[in-house]
Amino acid sequence: MAPRTLLYAQSGGVTAVINATAAGVITEARKHPAQIGRVLGARQGVLGVLGEDLLDTAGLSVPDLAALAGQPGGAFGSCRFDLDAPDDNPAQFERLFEVFAAHEVGYFLYNGGNGSMDTVLKLSAAARARNYPLTCVGVPKTVDNDLVGTDVSPGYGSAAKYLATSMREAGMDLRAMSGRRGRIFVMEVMGRNCGWLAAATVLARQAPDDPPHVLLLPEVPFDADAFLARVEACVERLGYCAITAAEGVRNRDGVLLVEQDEDVRGHVQLGGIGQWLARLVHDRLGYKHHWAVPDYLQRAAGHLVSATDRTQAEAVGQAAVRYALEGRDAVMPAIVREGDAPYRWRIEPAPLEPIANAERRLPADFIAGAGFDLTGDALRWLRPLIAGEIYPAFFEGLPDYRPPTFVAVGKKLGPYTG
Repeated sequence: MAPRTLLYAQSGGVTAVINATAAGVITEARKHPAQIGRVLGARQGVLGVLGEDLLDTAGLSVPDLAALAGQPGGAFGSCRFDLDAPDDNPAQFERLFEVFAAHEVGYFLYNGGNGSMDTVLKLSAAARARNYPLTCVGVPKTVDNDLVGTDVSPGYGSAAKYLATSMREAGMDLRAMSGRRGRIFVMEVMGRNCGWLAAATVLARQAPDDPPHVLLLPEVPFDADAFLARVEACVERLGYCAITAAEGVRNRDGVLLVEQDEDVRGHVQLGGIGQWLARLVHDRLGYKHHWAVPDYLQRAAGHLVSATDRTQAEAVGQAAVRYALEGRDAVMPAIVREGDAPYRWRIEPAPLEPIANAERRLPADFIAGAGFDLTGDALRWLRPLIAGEIYPAFFEGLPDYRPPTFVAVGKKLGPYTG
């Protein structure tokens, strides 16, 4: 069988290590010239496939790939776009397979979260229905750590490291500025339905009274009176209180405390819980109040990646290529934990059916302190994921991030009008 094209794309919110996965894919694919001809990337995820907006990676040298692996963001561009059901939009799938056929694509690797795994499943089923020779493999990535079927999602460890560092440093500032009036600080972190990122800030503690003092999770219904009582007790004892709040905190009826606008597809954009909580504390308790929203910073901090996370990100990319060559369709390379101390892990294939569109929430046995803290088991699970540092090269005092130069692939089809 003649070598086939491998097509790789990135989807969803990017991470500080997603490009390490891309570099792992390209590096591994080049080891198999008898089976893989070209290695292409789609610009802006599956939208790039629909638009036949493809990039050739052949011009990337080994030093280019090393530089790519150390860059945050998504070098190929990402998207938040869900394919329709095949029966609802058959023209969409016809277009996808026209592009695959035009560029002799035999392997499709999609690097994303639970929604992206659903895209992989749809394409796998559509390929079988058409008898088109395509192996589809999902490649895990998400700072939210909400993918089921894997011990951890690549991208999470680095975001966790950044947030724990930020809480430790902000806590030192807060401690220095505390006074008789009392002062509180709220850090609002990502987490629509799952509290993994918020939980990571507890790693900031070096002593029992260190920040954060209060943890607010989507998994625990918000009780204003209990929250205020805990804040007040902390301020009376220490003179200040640091709070971590996930953006998706809800009340006892499951209603979000704060939400922003809806996009055209009806997805609610979150944000604002930090300010809302800070003002609640100020209005009810009279303390000076501050809040911060790391937002993109928590997933873009290439200067503070976890070495463990970076290694795992590269490993899932390499494994995804091997699985594709073995004909393992509709699977994802999953990380399996073998031990905590020392931390040991391996990669094995996981079927996508139970993973697509599913969410892995913070387990109940990780939550303590009437819902405001973590257990020792949670901290033991978290700690290895932020271990190790890989610093980027610096130029003129700043990280030297230079996006790779890709050559656009010539289009063979007409424009997509769907």
